[in-house]
Amino acid sequence: MEDLPIYQWAQRHILVVEDDESSAYLLRRILTQTGARVHHIADGKEAVDYIREHPETDLVLMDIHLPEKDGFTATREIKAISERVVVIAQTGYAFSVEQREAIKAGCDGFLTKPLHPKLLLEKLNGYLA
Repeated sequence: MEDLPIYQWAQRHILVVEDDESSAYLLRRILTQTGARVHHIADGKEAVDYIREHPETDLVLMDIHLPEKDGFTATREIKAISERVVVIAQTGYAFSVEQREAIKAGCDGFLTKPLHPKLLLEKLNGYLA
């Protein structure tokens, strides 16, 4: 893995909602280097349940295309539970329609896959610093 900027997020809790195991692995690997507590869930329904049980969560990286409950629906429900939690949509589709839908659902930001590690960390630092 390339040399990445060093961020210290030891007091932060990040939830990765991603149904693709290799993408989830990569995200966990990148994010744990910051000292953040990183949790992974593979579907939108479980993500909503997780936020109910873990109000200390600071940020959610939300895949849009998920089993059980899509990322737009899960984001709306998460924001109804906690407006404080930052939700960043992530998808392999760069269509502006999806970006508009993500913002409409309550997402605070949008990232297009494949995620570049350095850009990912820079974007998240804007919310977690």
